Amino acid sequence: MTNDIKLPVIRQNLPERIPFVEQPTWPEGYYDALSRCRVGQEHHRFCANWVRRLFAANPGKARRSLTWSTIECFLNDLCKQGVDEWQRKQAAYALVIYYEQFRGIPLTKTTDKQTTRQLRIDPPSPDLPLPTPSPRQNAEAKAPNEQADWPKLAESVRNAMRLGHYAYSTEKSYVSVIHDFVRFNHGRKPSLMGENEILAYLAYLAINRKVSASTQNSALNAIVFLYKKVLQIDLGDFSTFPRARASKRLPVVLGREETKTLLQAVDGIEGLILKLLYGTGMRISEALRLRIKDLNFERKEITVRLGKGDKDRRVPLPSILAPLLLQQIDERRTLYEKDKEEGQHEVEIELALSRKYPDAKFSWEWQYVFPSPTFSKDPRSGGIRRHHLEVQRLQRAIRSVRKSLGITARVTPHTLRHCFATHLLESGADIRTVQELLGHTNVETTMIYTHVLNKGGLGVVSPLDTL
Repeated sequence: MTNDIKLPVIRQNLPERIPFVEQPTWPEGYYDALSRCRVGQEHHRFCANWVRRLFAANPGKARRSLTWSTIECFLNDLCKQGVDEWQRKQAAYALVIYYEQFRGIPLTKTTDKQTTRQLRIDPPSPDLPLPTPSPRQNAEAKAPNEQADWPKLAESVRNAMRLGHYAYSTEKSYVSVIHDFVRFNHGRKPSLMGENEILAYLAYLAINRKVSASTQNSALNAIVFLYKKVLQIDLGDFSTFPRARASKRLPVVLGREETKTLLQAVDGIEGLILKLLYGTGMRISEALRLRIKDLNFERKEITVRLGKGDKDRRVPLPSILAPLLLQQIDERRTLYEKDKEEGQHEVEIELALSRKYPDAKFSWEWQYVFPSPTFSKDPRSGGIRRHHLEVQRLQRAIRSVRKSLGITARVTPHTLRHCFATHLLESGADIRTVQELLGHTNVETTMIYTHVLNKGGLGVVSPLDTL
């Protein structure tokens, strides 16, 4: 069964393309365009759903930049997913009407022969521009109360996660997965779905999208959170749901000389942070979130607050970095005084602490050690503040240096944490000490670094070296 659709055939029964619309009204304006094209009102919601699915399949791309070839690829993916032919026809007409009759954007066609296969189907009759939906879709159209109110559901998920003190990165990941789960099930309320829908979605992730085991397990965790914490629905023992078997991968570790060369090649504040990662074993997020009060130069230690698992720990402050850190604090003090004069010296702190100590968010000791050069909007509170440096800045710096030095290993800022643990074990440090410094809950997690020591995990010497 072919899924290729011929653009001129679709345009055959449609009016002339309208002028370009800069600020369209969605979805009311789109519904008006559908009516002008003699599409029955009972089909409007399904057409809008196809448009949303096209945009969701092309994240990060400007909507006005999508071409007919992009739509063809989208229709081909629907075919691979087993979507019926009449539904693919419906999607094609809905998308052409969106672009040429609602937005006034002509659909252009690329010359790439691999993505421009043509459709050989008869156009629908003028009296019925779109195929008739299935009985199930008719039932959904007559029962709008079965459709999820996504903005309200997303707000409930965010509130539940903030109540549980989840990290913002986890919050974004879970909301994205739950949105994808609802969209996969045609917008139905999660409370009306159960084990079958969850299993179908997990199979779709593994088979169609070919996601990694960790991504699949993370998706299941998000759905479990939705039902247990948000909807308060008992679906039985969630341990019976299949979890993908995670692959066992060894961490990338550089030698001591290679690490030294890498760190010496990075200058500025990025170089200081990367040296701090290697000297303390902190995660990159933990280093960027350091506050002034977390540095103790007298005891030569750094307190890591709100680490992974919401745990605090202490790590050594390398003596060689003390002068550089003191210089960074002096520069930070100058910036703080400047922000204070402008009334923009507020910094983000925990909501509970903010209520208990109202002045803490304006105090010097709570300021970030490595501030951002610009102000940004807090995604949770909406306040405009000076946040810490972005992770991408360090990633770009280390990627650039890795290429210039000709290092073939895939080195990231997190690699320096692996180097910290491995080099400590090589120098004879106790594995329990390394476990505590890294903040691992179980020693089994730390044991992975014994597999990358110079002589292997069992200290075996190759027989070739003894000949």
